[in-house]
Amino acid sequence: MELLTDIPVKRVYRSRVMEVDFNNLEFGKYVSDHMLVCDFKAGEWQLPVIVPYANLSMSPASLALHYGQTVFEGMKAFRMHDGHINIFRLEKHYERFARSLERMCMAVPPQEMFTEGLLKLVSTDKSWVPQQAGCSLYLRPFVFASEARFGVKISDEYRFIIITGPVPELYAKPIRVKVETNYVRAAKGGTGFAKCGGNYGGAYYPTQLARKQGYDQVLWTDAKENKFIEESGMMNVMFVLNNKLVTPPLSDSILDGITRDSLLTLAAGLGYETEERPVSIAELENAFRNNTIREAFGAGTAAVVAPIDTICIGDTDYMLPAYGPQSLLNRVKDGLQKIRLGLSEDIYGWNRVI
Repeated sequence: MELLTDIPVKRVYRSRVMEVDFNNLEFGKYVSDHMLVCDFKAGEWQLPVIVPYANLSMSPASLALHYGQTVFEGMKAFRMHDGHINIFRLEKHYERFARSLERMCMAVPPQEMFTEGLLKLVSTDKSWVPQQAGCSLYLRPFVFASEARFGVKISDEYRFIIITGPVPELYAKPIRVKVETNYVRAAKGGTGFAKCGGNYGGAYYPTQLARKQGYDQVLWTDAKENKFIEESGMMNVMFVLNNKLVTPPLSDSILDGITRDSLLTLAAGLGYETEERPVSIAELENAFRNNTIREAFGAGTAAVVAPIDTICIGDTDYMLPAYGPQSLLNRVKDGLQKIRLGLSEDIYGWNRVI
């Protein structure tokens, strides 16, 4: 397809931004005024357009509703200290989005469409980008199979949409997690590395059981032996063991987290040794017994950094030390935020300033 240099915008008659209480945001409650929409049909992408946010009209036979061809990406835009707006690590998010779509046999929007669409959409709804500390504009690009046919098949038609909305910090307070050894999130050769809808739906039940027991999330283990830690809820997980930042290695059952990658880079810049290697349940238990584990936290776009204060292994709750300003998780989180807000030099080229 030949992409328009200037994506057309059909603006809302009246903005809803005045209805938003930016001082009391709830994650996922508010959606901005506009959305980008583009269809794939007859073997090619059509021209994208930005229109007022509204409900979709789709056939009950749409393949996405029956066979799971749906993929999304999670990103953020930030109000910088000088008033400019920054979309964080746009290119790396596109790369992950494309990998997820390819794994699900879905059409991949061209990178130019993805990039220019986000820039134009965020510019159109720039008044929705929060100024409050810790808040941001969440960006949700997604693709679903739109072909109307109820036979099992790879869809020939897709719809690409981007919606946005202002959000606060998620998991601002430390969380309690339970090591899960019965249910699994993903297995070798599966779709665990992809941001497809089924990965999330399949995780609800064991997470619900953990919450009934007083925990916020689960620590997933490998599907083969249930001996090695993989992820924390829908986040990557990191540990400070023997003064090293340790995280499970990427695989086809672990999401390639952009926040994970950013925190590893920042920790190395602070002089910390980092290791991407398997972390067993037995190693965690020994670390608690020997007092060699100092920190544990989840890392993801929504949460950024989610401090963990309790890890349940079997029937035992292990407590982590209290976190302070000099804790590694707070230092890397602060460093990440300063880069995003333009308060520190973006030496890694992560910011896409509008």
